[in-house]
Amino acid sequence: MQFAWLAFFNNPERGKTNLRIHVIDLQDFYSRPLGAVVRKLVARQVRRLWPNVTGETIVGLGYATPYLQQFRDQASATIGFMPAAQGVVRWPVDGASAVSLVDEISLPLADASVERVLVVHGVETVDVLKPMLREIWRVLTPGGRLLIVATNRSGLWARVDSTPFGNGRPFSRRQLSQLLREGMFSPAGWAQALYMPPFRFALLMRSAIWLERIGAVLWPGFSGVVLVEAIKEMYAMVPPAERRFAARLRPEMGYLPLEADNRVGRTPKTTPRVTLASWPAEERSGVTVWGRYLVFLPF
Repeated sequence: MQFAWLAFFNNPERGKTNLRIHVIDLQDFYSRPLGAVVRKLVARQVRRLWPNVTGETIVGLGYATPYLQQFRDQASATIGFMPAAQGVVRWPVDGASAVSLVDEISLPLADASVERVLVVHGVETVDVLKPMLREIWRVLTPGGRLLIVATNRSGLWARVDSTPFGNGRPFSRRQLSQLLREGMFSPAGWAQALYMPPFRFALLMRSAIWLERIGAVLWPGFSGVVLVEAIKEMYAMVPPAERRFAARLRPEMGYLPLEADNRVGRTPKTTPRVTLASWPAEERSGVTVWGRYLVFLPF
């Protein structure tokens, strides 16, 4: 029995489907008692990471509207973007609608136009995750902040597909850190939530706050979701995964005839002389002369 439970808990095939959750299913989940408890627990951690958003513009991507509500009175604008493959529902219920159906890799925003982006139910099922992060990077202001709420790979919520957190691929903290750095973001803060089991028992839901406090002490690595706040990097011009650390050498020689052309009786051709002075000023960064070679340093 013990081995059967371990096999279920560590099953690597669970959570790998990238099927989108329909917006009606998400809306239905958050309208139920368990969804209301989830919204309360996760919203507390979102607010802890973002205590002050006065005068800023916040964009929610995925299905983030349950967590945007708490910022409406403080932020200058709160906008919900829902992916076309997911569908869209009206939000807020009262007043003018503040949601839009979008393509997550082509957001209808100008460059550097928003201060904060909140992503909920947006990274687990998307097939274009890295392009989506680059698009978020584009619309954020310098030093703008991204907050991702992702299903924890080690948590029980990733193993139970009766909630939205059991669909798609979960993430570990290490995977999120690597993903953000490749997307030109720097992780700045972490939080966890949903230590209670993902079951609709009235007793569990009434004890949710106590279970959160106990779980944060006794089993901190097994939360249902991981929250990570990241800051937009401005100094990185190339993602780390695409950097080449091996130095490349080019000969700083004179005009060299191509002997192959001489052998077939053609007019000898020459290659132009390559010197550091002949390079444009903006391309000289990281280039130095070493002996008879130009050395391209890895930064």
